[in-house]
Amino acid sequence: MFRIITSPRTLVVLAFDCLCAVMAWQIAHFVRYTLEGGQIPSIAVSMLPLVIAAEAACFLVFGLYRGFWRFSSLRDLRRIFFSVVAAAMLIPLVAWLAFGPPPPPPRSIYLINPLLLFTMMALGRIIYRWWREERPFAGTRNLGDPVLLLLTDNSNLSLIESFDQSSRWRLVGLLDQNGRLSGRRVHGQPVLGTWQELSSIAERLGVSHALLADAGLHHELRRKVFELCEQANLKLMLAPALDSVMNGQIKIADIREVELDDLLGRDPIDLDLPGISRLLQGRTVLVTGAGGSIGSELCRQIAAFGPSRIVLIETSEYSLYQMDQEFRGRFPGIIIESWICDVKDTDRLVEILQATRPYLVFHAAAYKHVPLMEVDNAWQCVRNNAFGTLSLLYALEACPVEKLIVISTDKAVNPTNVMGASKRLAEQLVQIWTKKTGIPAMMVRFGNVLGSTGSVVPLFKQQIAMGGPVTVTHPDIRRYFMSIPEAVKLVLQCSNMGRSGEIFVLDMGEPVRIVDLARDLIHLSGFTEDQIKIEYTGLRPGEKLYEELLADHETTLETRHSKIRISRSQALPDDVWWNSAIEMLSQTRPLSDALTKDMLRRFVPEYAHMTKAGQSAHSDTQVLIAAKA
Repeated sequence: MFRIITSPRTLVVLAFDCLCAVMAWQIAHFVRYTLEGGQIPSIAVSMLPLVIAAEAACFLVFGLYRGFWRFSSLRDLRRIFFSVVAAAMLIPLVAWLAFGPPPPPPRSIYLINPLLLFTMMALGRIIYRWWREERPFAGTRNLGDPVLLLLTDNSNLSLIESFDQSSRWRLVGLLDQNGRLSGRRVHGQPVLGTWQELSSIAERLGVSHALLADAGLHHELRRKVFELCEQANLKLMLAPALDSVMNGQIKIADIREVELDDLLGRDPIDLDLPGISRLLQGRTVLVTGAGGSIGSELCRQIAAFGPSRIVLIETSEYSLYQMDQEFRGRFPGIIIESWICDVKDTDRLVEILQATRPYLVFHAAAYKHVPLMEVDNAWQCVRNNAFGTLSLLYALEACPVEKLIVISTDKAVNPTNVMGASKRLAEQLVQIWTKKTGIPAMMVRFGNVLGSTGSVVPLFKQQIAMGGPVTVTHPDIRRYFMSIPEAVKLVLQCSNMGRSGEIFVLDMGEPVRIVDLARDLIHLSGFTEDQIKIEYTGLRPGEKLYEELLADHETTLETRHSKIRISRSQALPDDVWWNSAIEMLSQTRPLSDALTKDMLRRFVPEYAHMTKAGQSAHSDTQVLIAAKA
């Protein structure tokens, strides 16, 4: 407190307030006496030092000097008001104690003085804040790009005032969603019409950008606004949803361009935050594949719940180095351990588990690129996805954990490719293993995630940057999509809900046509389909038109979360299957693509891989002979 009082800034502000007190006291007497033809009594001058001292004491007691004038707000004005009122009640008492009972100044002085004092002090702060905020933009305010603001019923109107401080944007008018505000003004800005009039108003005003003042709209309305902007040849910008802004004040810096995630048709996710926090807080959590798209986001969201330690397992040195550097900078309160490890190395996994003793393990390490795994890499895909999972299971027998969560894929349902079949084989291994050992384990199955290393989105962006064409395999091909953060949130929710052996299936919404995804990206990049062409290249090996989240023979059970269901499969394979699968996966001699695919057909009966001729390349007998050799 003493440091605040004696700082140069505080002394200057206190001097200003004392000057206001002198002026208010003198003006109050001038108004009361001189304007009525009287003479100011001598007691007015005698009392002045006491008045200043009493008022200054109240200013300090009410904390007027703990903030900064440039951030003055209604809260600061309240403090000024209460301090002035307190001083107005204190001054008569001080005068009586100092001068005894001679006739005091008229009662009107005690009313006029605080009113004048409050006005002067408040105006001083308001004018200073206005000057500090307006001065940097005075010469550039009318030079920014013109923009139309699209209002909804839930728009945060504080955004309108923020444009006064922007040299980047110049707000030229507002458009109302339903027309109820048409013809009126909001914070001094005219409401020019409705959303439907966007095209004509933008053309008349020469506007090239529109800003949606509420990104929390239902996805159908977001899509509608995007299409209106496309028709008007406008670039759409988004302000964050009101509930995502901590202090309720949206700033120009919060505005961002519309992204593909905004158009996907995904609504917000409700999480059991207390439950997830109880599961993760203060725990040691291990993540395999920590440098990948899903693994890295898992680590970031886990870190937000305050674990004591995160163990990163990754086979790529560069990816692990990046993660290690990021987490040591962002989460200094969490112990970060980074281990180079191939998940097929059981001994190394046992070493890591014994050294770290994790409470939970998230298994995200996998090969996921369908065409790449289909040709020349089939055996390596099976080894990594299925045998790598088996190696982790063996290691966990030596070092049990509270729970294992395995990341799976929608391509494991009626798989038509090696990647999907290898993940389905891994699912079956986990289900049998958890039944045998009693160690809780569960799987989470979901579709494509936007922006992952294996998704089409980075490829499309690269093709657009190069001037096209954007290549799509088939005009009718459809996929389920969700964002990486959304997928990981639901994985964490599943980890809190799961008991043992379940395959959780995430609600992926409606499937999206890949060609529509390509068109959206072209438009979001500021191009038309005449400028960036779309070419169809034909389905790639192992690719099918439609993905499924549940196999034909499966049904699902509801959970307490609307976006998560549990698949209920047929009976698990027997011990003969288990022993044969282990024997097959444990061999070190690599198999050809054809033998690998026939082996998968044996252990994953729903695997429907066929050659172009429509026939399996080899028989199961050939696979067994090759394996024993």
